[in-house]
Amino acid sequence: MMNPSGLPIILCTLCTLIFLSISGANVTASPPNIIVILTDDQGYGDLSAHGHPVLKTPNLDRLHRESVRLEDHLISPTCAPTRSALLTGRHEFKNGVTHTIFERERLRPDAITLAQALKRGGYTTGIFGKWHLGDENDRLPGKRGFDEVFIHGAGGIGQSYPGSCGDAPGNTYFDPAIWHNDHFEKTKGYCTDVFFGQATKWIDKVASDKKPFLAWIATNAPHAPLQLRPEDEARYKGKCSPEEARFYGMIANIDDRVGDLLAYLEKHGLERETLIVFMNDNGGTVGTKTFNAGMRGSKGTVWRGGTRGACFLRWPGTLKPQGINAPTAHIDFFPTIADLGGVSLSGAEKNQIEGRSIKPLLDNPDHAWPDRYLFSHLGRWPKGGAEKAKYTTCAVRFGSYTLIQPKFLAAGDGKQAWQLYDLSKDPGQKTDISANHPDLVKQMEMAYDRWWDSVTPDLVNEDVVPIAENPFKTRFIKQFGHP
Repeated sequence: MMNPSGLPIILCTLCTLIFLSISGANVTASPPNIIVILTDDQGYGDLSAHGHPVLKTPNLDRLHRESVRLEDHLISPTCAPTRSALLTGRHEFKNGVTHTIFERERLRPDAITLAQALKRGGYTTGIFGKWHLGDENDRLPGKRGFDEVFIHGAGGIGQSYPGSCGDAPGNTYFDPAIWHNDHFEKTKGYCTDVFFGQATKWIDKVASDKKPFLAWIATNAPHAPLQLRPEDEARYKGKCSPEEARFYGMIANIDDRVGDLLAYLEKHGLERETLIVFMNDNGGTVGTKTFNAGMRGSKGTVWRGGTRGACFLRWPGTLKPQGINAPTAHIDFFPTIADLGGVSLSGAEKNQIEGRSIKPLLDNPDHAWPDRYLFSHLGRWPKGGAEKAKYTTCAVRFGSYTLIQPKFLAAGDGKQAWQLYDLSKDPGQKTDISANHPDLVKQMEMAYDRWWDSVTPDLVNEDVVPIAENPFKTRFIKQFGHP
């Protein structure tokens, strides 16, 4: 039988099948399951795949090898800001998130989260580990699109600050009390093992449904305090400083759990149906003493070492493993995942999102990617000091250029001289070229001024009066009758 083109139908069908098999992310037969692994205070350099001379991460290296890798990926200098940008597709300041404590870590109530969008698109959603975007009842992830909630409070297990940001009393990284949907569960085991274990149990339960799922696994490790299993610390004892041995041991434990997860997906036939995204939340900390991938700065700075993130996307049979060098950012995550999940954005979501879907780059790393302005700011100014902190610890990215004011100044110290670096020629940011490009400096400074004016109306958490006791403590006492 012939079709109008003159080719036999069987040949046309064969050609179509071949096209579908090689077109990568261009064709999605059905929405993928999505597993996000987000670590806390693991820097870009804290992977053996990125050249670390001491740390060994064989399972994360496998992810790196089998993934699309975003080689020039911008994140925030600290953790809650990055998390809010990932989940909303816009800069953290637009979400009211300018700190990690003092009520300034809370995601504004009217923000639409990725979990809400995916749920509207037919996904079942779960979060396991760190939330850190508000601990009050109306701020918890169960109110923000997550069907299953299994989290600690505050920015870390055992942390507690004046006001609403605090974990359950007495918690440590071992046997922590975890908020599970509407009550506390006293768990057994090491925190990272507990979070991955609970996520796997939940996946086991929901994978048999006809709906795809989102599993958001956000470890509090390797964030300090450096509490870990003795056997993990022993892996690096004598190979580096005692502090680094503990830090690397915590990452090694995460790496083991990633290996378990990969084995689980393969065993249950979910590997080719599941997109895994691995990310870190800010620049390096303890590990930078040994290795920082040639970058300047660390967590809490706007140097590249504080704002460059690792981001791997693994979807066997759909995404071709390769590196992407185009500048991407955390604000691109929401539109990208919605795109890959086949979820059409609502009008409100389109208005909220500042980022771009990187799906065209997943299809073709050489796809046109127009330059844009991306903005970094540490925040963390003293209460009431936002306007005076405009030019403190901030940066503008445009193409390969970064314009930076690197110093954290006391409120009111005034603007310092801008520094300019071309990352394509100077990835370590060693040579300030601002004097050679005054017009570019002016152009980028004007973009920064416009951006600052656009975000200041959204700094909704700046004057909040802290509540008397953190909600996790209140709930814990209500359930157990004692702190």
